[in-house]
Amino acid sequence: MTILLLWVRILAFVLLVLGFGPARSQLEVIYDNGRTRPLAPYLEVLEPGPEKPLPAPRAAPSWGAADRATLLPIRSPGLSPGPVRARAHARPQLLPFFMIGADARSRKWLVRHRAHLVSIGAVGLLVAADSEQDLRQIAHLARGLAITPASGSDLARVLGLEHYPVLITASGISQ
Repeated sequence: MTILLLWVRILAFVLLVLGFGPARSQLEVIYDNGRTRPLAPYLEVLEPGPEKPLPAPRAAPSWGAADRATLLPIRSPGLSPGPVRARAHARPQLLPFFMIGADARSRKWLVRHRAHLVSIGAVGLLVAADSEQDLRQIAHLARGLAITPASGSDLARVLGLEHYPVLITASGISQ
């Protein structure tokens, strides 16, 4: 009986090994954007062997729209530095934001109102700047306050604004 049981086990093992080997099927490409690169060059560092010289560094990638050089100069036709008449409105969907330029009036306004802007969670749009120095100066004055360089012309038209610096909240517009 034990010999028969042994043969059954051996036969089951052989069938298991031969019958359930690795599945062989074609890979199916789900998406190919045309810029696929082989993985092999990246795996070479994992292969044992003599030291290989490091490949030459590639040129830095383009940052596209995020490249500061492509952002400048920032212009917002229809907007200029100047006084803004405070007025109320009811736009409960608006989160607080402000528009400033890199001019002296905007810089002074930012320094004077920074604590309040932080306390209400306002984010900023830098709507006029000429140079990277302007961007650096505003970032330094903002000290961590989120400010994005962008044209404010469309927003200004919708809100009936001609001047900045300005704070826009759900309840009104003020300077």
